[in-house]
Parts: sequence; C-alpha cells; structure tokens
Amino acid sequence: MDTIHKIGRRKTAVARVYLSEGKGKITVNKRDMDKYFTTDTLRYKVKQPLALTDNEKTFDISVNVYGGGITGQAEAIRLALSRAMCEVNEENRSVLKPEGLLTRDPRMVERKKFGQKKARKKFQFSKR
Repeated sequence: MDTIHKIGRRKTAVARVYLSEGKGKITVNKRDMDKYFTTDTLRYKVKQPLALTDNEKTFDISVNVYGGGITGQAEAIRLALSRAMCEVNEENRSVLKPEGLLTRDPRMVERKKFGQKKARKKFQFSKR
C-alpha cells in the first residue's frame, strides 16, 4: 500500500494527514498525539473515524497541522482522517456519512466592521 495524503480544514486550521500501513501510531507535528492533545475529548475526536471503521491498529498516521486553536486542529485532523478512510475502503463512507464526519464545517469568524466595537457589537450609544 502506498501512502495516502488527505487535507482537512476547520475554521483557520489546516491538517495534512499521511496514512501508511503500520501498528496504529499517530504522530502530530512530530510529537506523539497524547502529548499534543492533552484532553480526552480532543483525543476522542481525532480517533473517531478510526474507531468507527475498526482501523485503530491498522495504520500509522503522520499529521502536519497549523493555524487556529487546538479544537479546530483536532476537528481538521478528524475530517482529513475521514476522507482517508473513504479512500482506503469505499464502504467506510456509509459508516462515516451519517455521523457527519465527511462534512466540512463552513463556520468561520465574522470580520470586525469599522465604526463598531466587534463584528456585531456597537459602541455604547449616548443620547445626551
């Protein structure tokens, strides 16, 4: 099997995932995943596509991720892994699609407008 390369995005985070056959080792930015993602919730998000398709001990995964916060990065990795699982076996699509793991979340931070304090918040109004 060749190395599979997929990209996932969430907010401003971009994750590049490289999938190759192995024993289930996940490396994020040249660090062990457990060291990079400190909370169990984030680790669960990253491993979700592998758990649903029963591939937790089948592939070695190398991830390069940058931009955004730690949660956005975890969700970007999740999308990239889900896309990779679909390329490995097309039947995985029917498992991942109902869970919403193949959908790119389009929500981004709204830009700040001039004459206002934030994107929607206005400066305090003084009548007198």
